[in-house]
Amino acid sequence: MSGSFLPYGRQTIEDDDIAAVAEALRGDFLTTGPTVEAFEAAFAQKVGAAHAVAVSNGTATLHLAMLALGVGEGDVCIAPSVTFLATANCARYVGAEVVFADVDPDSGLMTPQTLAEAFDRAGDRRVKAVLPVHLRGDVCDLPALKALADAAGAALVEDAPHALGSIATFDGVAHPVGDGAYSSFASFSFHPVKTLATGEGGMLTTNDAGLASRARLLRSHGMVRPAGGDPWWYEMPELGFNYRIPDVLCALGLSQLNKLDRFVARRRDLTALYARLLPERAPKARLAASPAYSDPALHLLTVLVDFEGLGRSRRAVVEALKAKGVGTQVHYIPVHRQPYYVNRQGLADLPGADAWYARCLTLPLYPAMTDGDVERVVDALAEVLS
Repeated sequence: MSGSFLPYGRQTIEDDDIAAVAEALRGDFLTTGPTVEAFEAAFAQKVGAAHAVAVSNGTATLHLAMLALGVGEGDVCIAPSVTFLATANCARYVGAEVVFADVDPDSGLMTPQTLAEAFDRAGDRRVKAVLPVHLRGDVCDLPALKALADAAGAALVEDAPHALGSIATFDGVAHPVGDGAYSSFASFSFHPVKTLATGEGGMLTTNDAGLASRARLLRSHGMVRPAGGDPWWYEMPELGFNYRIPDVLCALGLSQLNKLDRFVARRRDLTALYARLLPERAPKARLAASPAYSDPALHLLTVLVDFEGLGRSRRAVVEALKAKGVGTQVHYIPVHRQPYYVNRQGLADLPGADAWYARCLTLPLYPAMTDGDVERVVDALAEVLS
């Protein structure tokens, strides 16, 4: 099958993006300058949040969220097992323990039922934060999850790197992911394969001015400059971190943000084409389930395949697709099965996460793809699975 190699994800960098970075390089500030604040303001406006705090990477957003919320020793955080390592690790960074929630086996999402079960397993320990993950770009049931978190006195932190541009409609109101209507924080990543790319970078959004102020303080060593002090004077009343993001990357972020609507529209068009072609041409693979209230701008195009029933290993399928020029990935190995967590707390019984992992396969999806590329992917998959 002819054509260039199609990776599962790829950034879209255009001439105006390069020009924006070049202009920043010629400016007075390469870091901690005005472009950071400009990116924050534009991003907050785009998602409908009161505040946005730009940081060095997506993992840093979650660490700062835990610090700003006062999560620490003796606390518990609940995270879904189907996610990237950072969702759980951010709790361990501050000394809290992790209780893993199971997920819906067909969507990969934490649900009210799996969160309730995780609360039961937490027992009488104090749950300080719940971290639902908008896997692939589909949105979790935020009102129901928030109700459970509120009842336990826990903060809700949306882990939303996959979901920039996604919209969820609850009680007749459309909410852009990141608007803070149901959470203390929403966390985004600008890693190259994400919907908006800065190379590395992340953003926290919140409607709480106090939480935003705490996150800003802690991203820069915890330093403050007391009013009335000498011009050079600074103090560090508490320990912070160097999680600042350079102006150069924020210049790229601003340029990319101006294209977000175009990127989102193209991702939706490509997803709709996959949804039409897969049942016709590759019925042995089906798209991951999407909740009715979720209108996702998918970051990941994940299909579910009964590899065991087909008598084909996933590795064999992956390698056969690669030979045809189609890249794939697996999102994710359940975190509760990672050696660090098994050694720490034993192996939890999470059948939904295990069922998701056994069947999931991520196919190429990025704005520069053509309709013909999607047809090529689907036809290759059909041939490999036949």
